[in-house]
Amino acid sequence: MSEKHLVYCRIERDGAVLLIRRAQGVFLAGRWELPGGGIEPGERAEQAAVREVAEETGLAVEVTGERSAHSWMDVAGRPLRIHARVFDVSESGRGAVTLNPAEHDDHAWCTAEQAVALDLAEHFRGALR
Repeated sequence: MSEKHLVYCRIERDGAVLLIRRAQGVFLAGRWELPGGGIEPGERAEQAAVREVAEETGLAVEVTGERSAHSWMDVAGRPLRIHARVFDVSESGRGAVTLNPAEHDDHAWCTAEQAVALDLAEHFRGALR
């Protein structure tokens, strides 16, 4: 069985956390998530987290700690185990969110209460608390 390692970042501003929505035409389109993605060969998880945030949002961040870790079987039924780590990060300044339209089509700053109505995986909901 193969394994895939993902990293995500919890970016907080004024009591709300940044969520981004997967664009139409990509896997899990329309679902909301924290900024993040896959770890490249030879890359440390923290490096991947910083890189993914920059690629997906245009924001510069620094990892301050690990919030949680989760594992599950691939939702598409492939023989693949997914491992995801969620990091707390701090912003280097307060830049504007600039999405990569090939991956995401919207963003929102949400509290846990505001995110209740969003299509959001449970491990992302846990990171909002």
